[in-house]
Amino acid sequence: MQDVVAAPPQPRVPVQGTGVPAGSSFPVHRIYCVGRNFADHAREMGAAAPASRAERGVPTFFLKPSDSIVIDGAVRYPRGTRDLHHEVELVVALGRDAPRGSFSADEAMSLVYGYAVGLDLTRRDLQAAAKAKSLPWDTGKSFEHAAPISAIVPAGEIGDVYARTLTLRVNGTVRQQGPLSDLIWNIADILQELSELYDLRAGDLVFMGTPAGVGPLQPGDAFEATLDDAIVLRGSILPAR
Repeated sequence: MQDVVAAPPQPRVPVQGTGVPAGSSFPVHRIYCVGRNFADHAREMGAAAPASRAERGVPTFFLKPSDSIVIDGAVRYPRGTRDLHHEVELVVALGRDAPRGSFSADEAMSLVYGYAVGLDLTRRDLQAAAKAKSLPWDTGKSFEHAAPISAIVPAGEIGDVYARTLTLRVNGTVRQQGPLSDLIWNIADILQELSELYDLRAGDLVFMGTPAGVGPLQPGDAFEATLDDAIVLRGSILPAR
């Protein structure tokens, strides 16, 4: 079979860690995102937060295109918006295909290759306009440069991920900070829920949701997102084209 247009390059994220060969990369299949997975963020967005695990209901999912990743930190301010917002998140990288059917929490965690830190960038004005009309808000979440991401670090080097804290600084000032112990749905929960809807594959990335403090980014802003001292993502917002 002959292509009639040039095939686009496979999106890839660098991998760094002890024993990882230099130049290693993670080819990206899909990007899944979890909405309202920190109670404080759910409340700041005007949604009810569950008071207990039994009241969680089901998580909210959306997708970003795999080619929306940015690995060099250079984020171009997107077209069509005047209200670009940051949402710092833990990113889970899957190294194995999920089994068909239900699987245990331990089996879910065995799918995890490693972790990264990412920004779920959001055209908040477009998202809000769509929500007000009860329409899908894909245009608020899916666009070029919508998913800046750090290098992926193997899970074994992170240890207990729930003992870690996400932090985002913009121009040196802390904007967001939240312990991963505050996740409403943990990693195993999310992988089990996603597998009810999709065939999870090696190469999938899962953005796990953001703590409170989301806010605007402007051209010229510099950001630094961290998972304690284990993972760092640095970048800046470039002017719109």
